[in-house]
Amino acid sequence: MAPRKLTFGVSPIYHTLMKRLLLVEDDSDLRQALRMSLEAQGYHVSTAATGPSGLKKARQNPYDLVILDWMLPGMDGLALMRALRQFSQVPVLMLTARSTEMDKIIGLESGADDYLVKPFSLGELSARIRALLRRSHVSLTPRDHFVSGDLELDLITRRVRLRGQRLEMTPKEFSLLAELMRHEGEVLSRDLLLERIWGYDYAGYSRTVDVHIRWLREKIEEDPSHPRYLQTVRGVGYRFEGPVGGEPKDHAG
Repeated sequence: MAPRKLTFGVSPIYHTLMKRLLLVEDDSDLRQALRMSLEAQGYHVSTAATGPSGLKKARQNPYDLVILDWMLPGMDGLALMRALRQFSQVPVLMLTARSTEMDKIIGLESGADDYLVKPFSLGELSARIRALLRRSHVSLTPRDHFVSGDLELDLITRRVRLRGQRLEMTPKEFSLLAELMRHEGEVLSRDLLLERIWGYDYAGYSRTVDVHIRWLREKIEEDPSHPRYLQTVRGVGYRFEGPVGGEPKDHAG
């Protein structure tokens, strides 16, 4: 499939919000064509050519949607999707040459949100992506107020309240907490947090994130050694979790 630029019906909101897509496809020509077409629509597209590399990227970065080929080297699409569902509910669109009803059932029951059979048109792919993003629970309108349990964060006033009481925070602490709450339930790597909160030119290292997480836990957690909100995902980074039943999860370290 030769790369070509798409020009049909793209809503400006997708250009503005720069939705992040992960494309896992081992066919280099198809991967390049899809990447170029999707970027022409305003999406930010990361790519991977193997199952293990796709899973690694999905663990290290938050995405709004994953486009996943069934047949992949190293780990097939079904295995990758099952691994992905252990830590993320990101929408998944599966691409495959398998077209039987049973194949579709297997793909959907393994965790895919939609299923597109090859060969397909770029127009249909684009329409299915937009439909999945609309159906996802991520709002298309940027939020400025977050509430989780007893914790409230307001981006406009830059205030944080816990059980109605205002908490004093440094600018970096506030920005770090806001980024984590904005992506509640998603694992954010230390490198990604460094990039977003401290900037590309920051000369620090990942320990900086750990220190700020510890300071945040001392301010928002009832028991910082057993956090309810700020969960450590060992070897990867951190995840903000709303309290479930008032009990902390055993991820902290």
